[in-house]
Amino acid sequence: MGLDHSGFESRRRSPWGALALVMLTGLAMMRNGVDPQPGPPQPAPAAVSDTRRAGTAPVPPAGLRPLAYAPASRIRIESIDVDAPIMDVGLDQDGWIDAPPAQDRNMAGWYQNGISPGQRGTSVIVGHVDNEAGPAVFYGLGSLKKGGLVEVTRYDGRVAVFEVYGIEVFSKEDFPGVRVYGDTGHPELRVITCGGGYSKANGYDGNVVVFARMVATR
Repeated sequence: MGLDHSGFESRRRSPWGALALVMLTGLAMMRNGVDPQPGPPQPAPAAVSDTRRAGTAPVPPAGLRPLAYAPASRIRIESIDVDAPIMDVGLDQDGWIDAPPAQDRNMAGWYQNGISPGQRGTSVIVGHVDNEAGPAVFYGLGSLKKGGLVEVTRYDGRVAVFEVYGIEVFSKEDFPGVRVYGDTGHPELRVITCGGGYSKANGYDGNVVVFARMVATR
C-alpha cells in the first residue's frame, strides 16, 4: 500500500519516510469492527528512555562480530509470545514500502532493501498490531521491557540475538526517521507496529518502536 508521506522530503521519496506512515494506516483495523475492543498495550514508563543518551544501549561482549548479509526468516520474542515467520517486504509499483498482508495475523515483514539482521547498521522488522479478526503479530510489542531479548533467525541458519534498550511511541506528525533508522555503528534492530492514540476516523496516531542492539549470535 502506498501512502503520501507529508512531513518528509517532498522531492525525493524516502523508503524510511514511507515506512513510518505505512505502519500507521491500514495496519490497525480491529477496532473498526462492530464489537469494541481494548487497545494494545503501550510502553510502560520504565521501558521508555531517551535512546539518544550515551550508555542507554547494551555493550556487546568483546569479540562479537557483525554477521554477513542473509535475509531474515523468523522472529521470536519469548516474553510476549511472538514466534512468527518473516516475509520480505520491499517497494510497491509506486515506490512505497509494502506491509505484510493484513489478513495474516502471524506474519512479520523485513525491509529487504535495507540491512539484514546482524549486519552492521539498523535492520527493520515491521508487523501489524491487529486486524479485523483481532490481535496480530505485534499486538504485545508495547509491553516489552528493557533487557528483553529478540531473536531473529536468518536463511543462512544463523540467529542474531538483540537486547531491547528502549521502547518509544512516536507521533506520525513528528516521526524521527534519522534517529530510528540511523546507523549507530553497531548491528541494531528496530521492531515497529502501530500505537499511540486511536480514533475510528483516523486509526492509530503513532508508531511503537523497539530499539535493540545485537548481543549474541549462534
